[in-house]
Amino acid sequence: MSSSVTLPKDLPVMPLPAAVLFPHALLPLYIFEARYRHMLKRALQQHRMFCITLIKPSCPDWRAPEDFFHLGTAGLIRACVGRGDGTSNLILQGLQRVRFNSFHQEKPFPIASIDAVESRDPTTVETEALGAKVIELYGSLKHDRQLPAKLDRYLSELRDLEMLADLMASTFVNDPLRRQHLLEERSVNQRLRFLIRYLRDEIGNAAA
Repeated sequence: MSSSVTLPKDLPVMPLPAAVLFPHALLPLYIFEARYRHMLKRALQQHRMFCITLIKPSCPDWRAPEDFFHLGTAGLIRACVGRGDGTSNLILQGLQRVRFNSFHQEKPFPIASIDAVESRDPTTVETEALGAKVIELYGSLKHDRQLPAKLDRYLSELRDLEMLADLMASTFVNDPLRRQHLLEERSVNQRLRFLIRYLRDEIGNAAA
């Protein structure tokens, strides 16, 4: 997380089906429900932040906090364009993994007391090797996606292997539960191992 950003003690939460936000990644959102229009107004008046979390697949829609995962990502509103009908388009940038400890409010939208979740593992020779394997797999995947040309150079120069894992997971891992698994894994080395397995599966699916 950027050292210039300090998370507040509590933040609004937006549970979504099939959406997992990773730190550093960007998520475009269309805000149209009345409850989330209220949430957005609150966020813009305060910290320009709210959290994204995944609704559990067993729940078609959430009704209570047990219907969504309690580890999500705090995001910063980078851009927001209001429309004449009261809806808004915005870009949310992931900042930090967070855990929801308790809920000050559940309706119309949740407000959670949060703790930042830090990753474990200093960078070792094994981490470097796992990162190199991820970059190798990226070479096999990038041809199937319309990706920015400068991404190749950016990834080749990236030394932050935690950021590499999050950006690759955000870009190439499609299954929401696998994305949630990667989000919740605190060990960077283990996260990279899972990512390698999932990327191999994506390559197999693309070739099928």
